[in-house]
Order: sequence, then structure tokens, then C-alpha cells
Amino acid sequence: MASTHERLEALEHELEARGADGARLELVRRARNFKRSWVEMAEGLAKVRSRELHLEWGYEDFYSYCQMELLLTKSTVDKLTGSYQVVRAHAPQVLQRDGVAQPIPSIDAVDYFAKALREGEPANDGEEAEEGPGEEAVEELKQAVFDDGKSVAVLRRTFNPLFFPKPEGAEKVETLEKTRSAARRLEGLLGRVEGLDEARVKELMRQLAELRKELDEVLPEAKAALGEAKRKAG
Repeated sequence: MASTHERLEALEHELEARGADGARLELVRRARNFKRSWVEMAEGLAKVRSRELHLEWGYEDFYSYCQMELLLTKSTVDKLTGSYQVVRAHAPQVLQRDGVAQPIPSIDAVDYFAKALREGEPANDGEEAEEGPGEEAVEELKQAVFDDGKSVAVLRRTFNPLFFPKPEGAEKVETLEKTRSAARRLEGLLGRVEGLDEARVKELMRQLAELRKELDEVLPEAKAALGEAKRKAG
């Protein structure tokens, strides 16, 4: 089965042979290369949507065009165009970069930035909102994304505590679940290790079983407390 890249390349040749207009051909080319240059792809999609060019090309719906001709899902299209609008609004200088001497941030990093901004917006429900991360944190995140080119993994480690703080009790539940899983894994490993004192292994297995039983009794209460904390936060 041909890869997406190969299918798009074949479609490009077909459209070129049929004399398709330049804008349509360019979008197919950008679809082939958008992982390397997602900004160009997103810019092209935004142009198609705003000018409704897909109607001229025989598609009644913008997303149908993207799906059928560019092999892009609706979620991917929304992520591309949404991230492009974020760049235009918050770091328009990025659009002038060549992607080589001046690297372009990854689409995932820009998407993280957009979600962080939304998370930091005050709720419009009449209730007093908790104090957000603040302008300084937003500027630091902006620099990390658009100037320093940090990966999403680094962004999460650095900024999640500020923009996506865990509700009270989340770490306790996470620790309890990890401990229970570790105890279960250790039980399984002990049963396969040769050369250990049989009495000692038997005693360890008994203690591990008791530990898991105790954890099973504590976890529901901790999860209930976490659920209540999430409900209040939401």
C-alpha cells in the first residue's frame, strides 16, 4: 500500500497533467511537506478557507476537501489553522523565518502555548477566579516556544505546574497506584528468580500481598477525595 507521501506525490502529478490551477497544486505540495514546514501548510489552508477556494475545486465543504484531497483529518486541520492564528497573533515574526537559519517552533509546541493561554483565562461565570500564572510566566512560555524552540516534553516539565496544576490529591493517588503496580510486578519477578531462600521469598510474597490489600483499601478514599477536589475546581 502506497504511503501518504507517495499518494500525494501521485496526485500532484495527476493534477499538474490536468492543468489544475497553481493554488491547488501548491496545497498538495505543502501537504507532502507540512511536517517539515507546517506554517506554510497552515497558511495555505487559511487562505483556502477564507477565499472558499474549495468551492471552485468541486468541494462543497472545506473539511471534505482537506480529507479527500490532502488526506488531512478535521482535527489535524483545526490544529494547523488554530496554531497558525496563534502565531499570527502572538509571534508574527515567526512567519518570516526560513525554517533553517531561524527555526520554526513545532506545531505541538505552539498548540501547547495556545492551550496554556486558554487555561490561564479567567472563567466567565461570575465567580471569583483563582489567580492565574501571571504575565511573567506567559512571557517566559512565549520565549521558550517561539525563541528557544523548546520541545513539548521540556515545556510540560517546566510549565505544567504553572498552567496545568494538578488538583489537590492527584499526586497522592498517582503515588498509591504506582506503589500498587510496583508491588504486583515485584511479586511476579520473585516467583521467577532462582536461587533465593524459599522461606524468605514466601515471607516477602506474604508482605507484598498484605501491602496490595492495604493499598486497595486506601485508594478508593483517595480517589473520592480527588474527584471532589476536581468537582470544586471545575
